[in-house]
Amino acid sequence: MCGIVGIISQEQVVAQIYDSLIQLQHRGQDAAGIVTCNERLHFKMGMGLVRDIFQDRHIQRLRGTMGIGHNRYPTSGSKFATDEVQPFWTSVPKGIAFAHNGNIVNADELRHEVTVHFNRYLNTNSDSEVLLNFFAAILQKKMTAMHYDESIHEEFFEMLVQTFSEFMLKTHGSYSVVGLIKDHGLIAFRDPFGIRPLVIGKRTDAHQKDEYIVASEDTMFHMLDFTPIGDIERGEIVLIAPDGSIQRRVVSQHQFSPCVFEYVYFSRPDAIINDVSVYRSRLRMGENLGKYWKERYGSLRPDVIIPAPSTSNTMALAMAKELDIPYSEGLYKNPFIGRTFIMPDQALRRQSVRYKLTPQRLEIKNKVVMIVDDSIVRGTTSREIISMVRSYGAKQVWFASACPPVMQPCFYGVDIPTSEELIASRLSLEAMREYLGADILLYQKIEDLLEAVMRKGNHHIDTCCHACLGGPYVAGCR
Repeated sequence: MCGIVGIISQEQVVAQIYDSLIQLQHRGQDAAGIVTCNERLHFKMGMGLVRDIFQDRHIQRLRGTMGIGHNRYPTSGSKFATDEVQPFWTSVPKGIAFAHNGNIVNADELRHEVTVHFNRYLNTNSDSEVLLNFFAAILQKKMTAMHYDESIHEEFFEMLVQTFSEFMLKTHGSYSVVGLIKDHGLIAFRDPFGIRPLVIGKRTDAHQKDEYIVASEDTMFHMLDFTPIGDIERGEIVLIAPDGSIQRRVVSQHQFSPCVFEYVYFSRPDAIINDVSVYRSRLRMGENLGKYWKERYGSLRPDVIIPAPSTSNTMALAMAKELDIPYSEGLYKNPFIGRTFIMPDQALRRQSVRYKLTPQRLEIKNKVVMIVDDSIVRGTTSREIISMVRSYGAKQVWFASACPPVMQPCFYGVDIPTSEELIASRLSLEAMREYLGADILLYQKIEDLLEAVMRKGNHHIDTCCHACLGGPYVAGCR
């Protein structure tokens, strides 16, 4: 799970890319980078938060009317290597840069093809660098073999379509990509299952020229005056030329299977991805969880329902309404502490929970408290929260997860590399309840979670990828 954005305009784009990365900061807090292009590529990368990496002097030299940006949440390669910060770029052919969200499950196989068959040098262990160089190598081969007129956008686009078709045949896993190709424009494409999100927006400048943005979420569109025009489709490649003309082609598609965790946790609640409102899906998760509680426990009710802030606030509010129980923000969240699930190790996660959450004694003391959280992954955060609430005088602590048990590692962009890290893969439900310290533990049913995301509407989702919840690995696994 990373945050990516690309903008092509008639004006300088770096400030808008910076603003977009701020809006996508929740998708990755380890590192960030920007590449822009005019006569050549300009780049700046660094470790940490966006606001700490880019200073005025960097913004001034990142010139160009098209550019891409990336917030890193590492799931491949080293978590601390500065040379693995995206976007990646290569000068052959043309000058190409990519920002990638996802994971390539056959990266080792592609690495061998890139280095041995295509004789290209790789600097890092990142699967994203492999992806860039594999695409660039195929494109270079096409450019050498084909006769085309560089000034004709349609001819170059046909070459990109052929490149993408060959690329997809051998690249397995999840990939949403925004990129730029010097002299040709902004490109974007998405894997044939559509696992990771990629949305597109459009605006028209004062001279009636079309300008475009492509990003992981549409959360910055209104701020930058872009109008959402939908999603990059699964298996689709898009080329937007410097003059604002756009060409799109769906090359190959499989069953549409976007990641369910985008709706449970990753995406901001104000985002609409795959034509589904993240906020509305979370309301439905809480509603379904409340209905399941009544099915399991009848008339038994807590005194108060509180969220484990802040992703689960919406879910807890809907569950409280369904059960007709008071809702209270009984845990105050310090907004300046990062998201614990995407922190790089267990020690930091455990420490940060107590730093960022403070129980409100008046909302908790002498009450039966129901805590609602979006999910239980490793169990670290949940156990600490239950312990804190109990220490502030709760009579009993019940815990409800809006997501079913996370049973399997994810190979498509979530940092859950081994089953041993997942509490639900090691312990029975009763053993988990005892480990977490809860008096009652309730998990959402998988069918109720999927229904909450896919409830009848305008979307075209076939099913959600839920491999981490025990479902199939739709795009292969390691």
